[in-house]
Formats: sequence, structure tokens, C-alpha cells
Amino acid sequence: MRINKTVTVGLLLVGLVLGASTAFADIGPLSGLSAEWWQVMTSIPTTVNPLLDATGADCMVGQRGPVWFLAGTFLGGPAMRTCTIPEGEWLFFPVINNYVNNSPGICGQTGSLNADQLRAEVAPFIDAATKLSVKVDGRAENIVRTKSVAFATTLPADNIFVAPCGGPSQSPPGVYSPSVDDGYYALLAPLSVGQHTLHIHGESSGFVLDVTYNLTIVPVSLK
Repeated sequence: MRINKTVTVGLLLVGLVLGASTAFADIGPLSGLSAEWWQVMTSIPTTVNPLLDATGADCMVGQRGPVWFLAGTFLGGPAMRTCTIPEGEWLFFPVINNYVNNSPGICGQTGSLNADQLRAEVAPFIDAATKLSVKVDGRAENIVRTKSVAFATTLPADNIFVAPCGGPSQSPPGVYSPSVDDGYYALLAPLSVGQHTLHIHGESSGFVLDVTYNLTIVPVSLK
């Protein structure tokens, strides 16, 4: 699809070991995790997609494993969400990111594009990103720029690109490859049981994302 799919919004913990508030990883430690984030988000129908969720009611959709994927807002804008998360989950989410896939003849693409050509399309938007911020209970957290590995995207019939591409014929269900992502992400260690406030902000080229999560971390018994 040729629309600018921008969303701001094994366990790869090495991404936490950063010496500064913003670091750059070129196909680095979070590259596989950012690809998985997109694979999950794009596979969810619009009716329950966390990217389109105004309240946080769908924050649990698609969750599995030791990493909990939080969403920004599809095509930007503000949101305030309430979300309950089991203890022990790492939190992974974009501050601002840019995704595109190879889709010849669909949504404005004329020929077939390889991963390097797709990367050249998404990079300028992220190069221009400013005012990036992630805060948990008022404390600033690390932000990492990373380029994803190339990956395949599987879209359902009711996918998030149908409306911006101009209708079902311009974003039909199927498997699209390669797909690539470039963006700024945060990977947070599990939060303590109780209430927390997460604030995410990012801007680029007139695009503004500002999302607040009111998180409740609940204890889990495995006995």
C-alpha cells in the first residue's frame, strides 16, 4: 500500500541497555520486535484494533507472551486510554513510526519494490521526527530508533488500511511482502503492581501523536 502507514504509534532485552535517552539501532536489537508489533497490529480487524481504540477497551487484543504491545493512534491524534495488564509483562510500543509494504497495483503502487526501496520511502518521515517523549509517572524513559527486519504482513478483510487507501479493492486481504518499518520505540521493564500513568508524544511533518495510558498492573498467581 502506498499510503503513509504512520502510527504512533525470544525477548530482546538488550534494547534496554542504552547510555542516553535516545539511541540509534540500524537493524538492531529491537528490529525483530518492531516487525512483530506491526504483524500483530495489522492482523487485527478495525472493529477491535487497538490503534483505533478511543478508551483502551481493546488494549488486550492480540496480546501473547512476555511482551505487551501498546498502540499509538492510527494516522495520529490524541487519545486517553485505560488498560489493565498482568504483572511481569514488558511493555513495547512506538513513539512514532512509519511502515510500508510491497503491494503492486494496490493503493497507488505501480511496480514491485524491494526492501531497500521501501526503506528509502519510510526513512524521511522518521528523520524529521521531533519532540519525542515517553514518561512513566513523570519519569523520562529511553527511546530507541530502529529499522525493522523485512517481514511479511497478513491483512484481514476488515483491515486498517481499507479506509485510507480508498476502499476494499485497494487494500484486499492477503499476505504482503516485503514489509518494513522505521521508527522510535520504547521497551519498558515490567512495572510494579498498582496504578501507573504512561504518556507518549511524538511529532513529524505536521503529524502529532499524544497518547496517555492509565495503567493498572494486577498481580498474577501461577500456583
